[in-house]
Amino acid sequence: MQDITVVKCGGNAAVDPLAVCSDVAGMVGDGERVVLVHGGSADIDALAGRLGVPMRRLVSPDGVSARHTDAAALEVVHLALAGLAKPRLVGALVAAGVPAVGLTGLDGGLLRAKRKGVHRALVDGRRVLVRDDHSGRVTSVNTGLLGTLLSSGAVPVVSPPALAEDGRPVNADADRAAAAVAGALGARTLVLLTGAPGVLADPADEDSVLPVCAVPRSGPPPFTGGGMGLKLIAAREALLGGARRVLVADGRRPDPVRAALAGHATEVTLLPEEARA
Repeated sequence: MQDITVVKCGGNAAVDPLAVCSDVAGMVGDGERVVLVHGGSADIDALAGRLGVPMRRLVSPDGVSARHTDAAALEVVHLALAGLAKPRLVGALVAAGVPAVGLTGLDGGLLRAKRKGVHRALVDGRRVLVRDDHSGRVTSVNTGLLGTLLSSGAVPVVSPPALAEDGRPVNADADRAAAAVAGALGARTLVLLTGAPGVLADPADEDSVLPVCAVPRSGPPPFTGGGMGLKLIAAREALLGGARRVLVADGRRPDPVRAALAGHATEVTLLPEEARA
């Protein structure tokens, strides 16, 4: 299934989901097979605000930031992704003539995850242990289900939560979920769309976009500012998992996927083994 493109539509409010769907619809019309994976950070935060559920983030000792998903936050994540973000994307694709099927990681056991245990995080400069985080890392993907949908001409529209080994849902970072899907499918390309033109050497300067960003095969990513840390970790996991190419690209522009494939993106590569420090 190496002719598949996996697209991650970022949840950043600046990303234009309708432009993403229009571009995906054009690709499908040209005979390409696409899996669309999405997050929904803007929808999650907005819904949490309406419901009065506080949202917090955890910063790991290596500087990577991730959402703190306690029990109340997990409910908000599920509601926002399955009830707000996904219907918007599926509706736009269907309106463009594409048979799209919305799935969370729970449907058909699509995304299975290992529940994370105790987290080490930095709070006010101190290292603390966080025990109430309901999140996990995707360990397997039901490629048979995705293959059946793709073979029928449908576009799977996939998001967390995932199914943990205890049979309960856990949140999973959407970039890393997209990486797991791309790796499991042996995708030709994973395109991570975000609210920046690519990986920036200086998060405050959009002209500092890098054409190529090499990441080590383990350890902290070379850039963590602007929310890029988890994206680079996801890119590494996709490449190590079997994806052939990973691009980080601007989700704010027209035709964002095809523009990325045409070179308007940062290509993420792996450092060679001997370059590991």
